[in-house]
Amino acid sequence: MSETVIREVTKGVWTFSRPFARFGIWHMGGRSTAIQLQNGGVWVLASTPLNAETKTKIDELGHVKYIIGADAVHHLFLGDYKKAYPSAKLIAPEAALSRHDDKTLTLDGAWGRDPPNTQYGFEDDIDHCYFSGFKNKDIAFLHRPSKTLIEADLVMNLPGKEQYSKTTISPRILSIGAFGPSSWIHPRITWNLGIDKEAMRRDAKTVSGWDFDRIIPCHGDVIETDGKKAWNDAFRFFLD
Repeated sequence: MSETVIREVTKGVWTFSRPFARFGIWHMGGRSTAIQLQNGGVWVLASTPLNAETKTKIDELGHVKYIIGADAVHHLFLGDYKKAYPSAKLIAPEAALSRHDDKTLTLDGAWGRDPPNTQYGFEDDIDHCYFSGFKNKDIAFLHRPSKTLIEADLVMNLPGKEQYSKTTISPRILSIGAFGPSSWIHPRITWNLGIDKEAMRRDAKTVSGWDFDRIIPCHGDVIETDGKKAWNDAFRFFLD
């Protein structure tokens, strides 16, 4: 039986949620997101395996134009997606390549390498903000038509009940239990992961100024509403 939960979160926005344990012990869950662009084609944040059911659904959505790496550490499956969709543009942080096993993999666009404000072709639908001051070099994405923020490690909303809903494994994170943006610990960890505080203040404020209500994180349950509050809570030490 497949462990992948596939659903249309809102019109044209699909998530692929499944179990993932960091270092084999921290049950953080994983999630990829596919978006049908208004001018045709599909944008895919590729963070989980391209298994048969995932590929079948993505192929149903349309022609994949963009394969996105959300940060430097969510790189494991970028090569698999690129092999499956060779005509798609592969865009990720430059730092992802140094971690990826396949040293022949090349990026068509790279945050941290390309000039600031570079446009990659999907901006009619999706804005992006590169967090150069964040340890994992994350990018936040805003799908404007659905007012949805999509990101990897900037905001987590654990436990990931949806991601473990097809397993018998508890999604509880060791003794922490809940690790959401409004918990006491999340903003403190976010602060510590900010290696350039001024850059973090700049980018956290940029995203806080975006118009969104929903957050789709890679780790944990989707925040279906009040996403702006969740963001501001998680980044409160940079926004105060």
